[in-house]
Amino acid sequence: MTTLPNLFAVVGLGFLLGMRHATDPDHVVAVTTIVSRQRSMRHAGMIGAFWGLGHTLTILVVGACIIVFNLAIPVKVGLTMELAVGLMLILLGVLNLAGITQRITDKFTPGHTHAEVVHSHPHQHASHRHEHVHAHAPEVHLHLEEPPQGRWSQALEKIGLYQMLRPLAVGIVHGLAGSAAVALLVLATIRDPRWAVIYLLVFGVGTIAGMIVITMAIGAPLAYTGKKFTSFNRGLAILSGVVSIAFGVFISFQIGFVDGLFTSHPHWTPH
Repeated sequence: MTTLPNLFAVVGLGFLLGMRHATDPDHVVAVTTIVSRQRSMRHAGMIGAFWGLGHTLTILVVGACIIVFNLAIPVKVGLTMELAVGLMLILLGVLNLAGITQRITDKFTPGHTHAEVVHSHPHQHASHRHEHVHAHAPEVHLHLEEPPQGRWSQALEKIGLYQMLRPLAVGIVHGLAGSAAVALLVLATIRDPRWAVIYLLVFGVGTIAGMIVITMAIGAPLAYTGKKFTSFNRGLAILSGVVSIAFGVFISFQIGFVDGLFTSHPHWTPH
């Protein structure tokens, strides 16, 4: 039976490995392509959080099924899950280069359409500060519910549904590709299925934390240079799209031909 100190050590290791897992090249390329057009560190960090959440959900569900039910993933299924990452990177890059990503972001970001006609004026009365929000365009309808109080809550409201769902979906795809390897690693270390599933959860939390750090680190210089060096930032966004496509093509070729998904003799080693 595993002692409690050893279990704490394994769980702590799982968190650290989860943070390191967030730095895998395909993960960094994917989130960089998404974050490249962000101009806010908080928004960038939230994108990382949603990517990590999607990744953790898949790792937890698929990994738990492998551990609890002792499932064996067929070679072609495993290769197909990894191929999905390459295809997704290509799609992200193409959407970024074509400007489709920015147009969709603008369309589904709350307040973007009327950002120039809706504004507020702050007022100070004694020790109380409040704002009057109004618009000069008759077609603009204002909904004056109490705004969220925290900065992160405000960022969540402003970022928009599309900006939340996109990294979530990308994280899910990445989780599919890595779930088998993580589950097999856990099985080789922890024999108790209950502790193994807890390890997966802690690993996922570590991945979320690591990706938040990464996306905020990427978003910080973009937020600083967003207004001063617009052309430079636009160039970085284009570069991230090109890198995403190139890396996606490389992964797809590796999976399809080197590992043999498109041949009659496929071979797959989860990693």
